[in-house]
Amino acid sequence: MRLLFEIDTKDYNPNGTVYSRPSVRGIIVRGGLLAAVYSRKYDYCKFPGGGIEPGETQVQALVREVREETGLTVIPESAVPFGYVHRVQKGLHEDMFVQDNFYYFCEADGSSTAQMLDDYEAEEQFTLRFLPLHEIIAVNRTHPHGEMDTHPQFPFMLERENRVLELLAEEYPQLFSMKER
Repeated sequence: MRLLFEIDTKDYNPNGTVYSRPSVRGIIVRGGLLAAVYSRKYDYCKFPGGGIEPGETQVQALVREVREETGLTVIPESAVPFGYVHRVQKGLHEDMFVQDNFYYFCEADGSSTAQMLDDYEAEEQFTLRFLPLHEIIAVNRTHPHGEMDTHPQFPFMLERENRVLELLAEEYPQLFSMKER
């Protein structure tokens, strides 16, 4: 899978403790709109997805995480790699936080189940929305996000998502042109 870009804050001790958390994210497009997990509490959007558990493949994690966060069921055979982002920064509890975020184009079947949100996801009131790509970027780049704006990792997560969104707009404009004219 190709490296899309790196985010390295260089604010960590490279010889200290390391916490590594690889994750996977779904790129689901329907009718020119992108599936996004929207935080009602903090007014931002992200790709559905999350951490890869020990023993899981990337695609297994993709199916599980998208179902948990959105209720959508990803068709495993539809998963096609887009690329990954390598992120390194000071950790919350360790000296260094390392995360490779693997992005996949994928399709979800027509079924929908109830979300199975983690406590913090429920507290943020995560909800599935299908939105125009430019609207997601605008919300993320221009709206205030409350206390999350000062969280040590949030701005870098949001920058990662925005840069991937912008790459999608640049490389696949035909996917997002139906509703964005």
